[in-house]
Amino acid sequence: MASKGEEKVSCCGKLGLKPLTGHNILFYYAPLQGALSYSALSVNVMNPSLILRVFPKRDITNMLLIHTLVGSGLYLYNRPHLQAVPKQKRVLYCTFGAVSFSLGSVLIWAILRSVIPQNVALCTVAGLSSGLALMKIGCSYVDHVDSLVKN
Repeated sequence: MASKGEEKVSCCGKLGLKPLTGHNILFYYAPLQGALSYSALSVNVMNPSLILRVFPKRDITNMLLIHTLVGSGLYLYNRPHLQAVPKQKRVLYCTFGAVSFSLGSVLIWAILRSVIPQNVALCTVAGLSSGLALMKIGCSYVDHVDSLVKN
């Protein structure tokens, strides 16, 4: 009979999730949460009325942005191409990358929102699809940079 720890790993494995360890929380689950927040941020910028319907009493833009920054920063921090960089520079590079990516995306969405017709569904789809495309391009770029690192 399997122990409780093995059952949890097995259950997590069946769902395609990693076991809950400190490393996985920081460098798998936090970036995953950051990606979800980034997607919500894309909808929030492109279609703010939709988010206001879900959260009518408070603006969650800053919370989404902070989660996006933390998630993308931790994602970058753990990448192979930065492993040999001293910790202080690594934190600086990850912060710069996360801020540039996130605020650059917000700027792209603001411009996109100003040029497409003011249609709720169209703005939402444009926000989500552009956000997913930007994440895919960003991940692909980082994977390419990582591939240049000699082990």
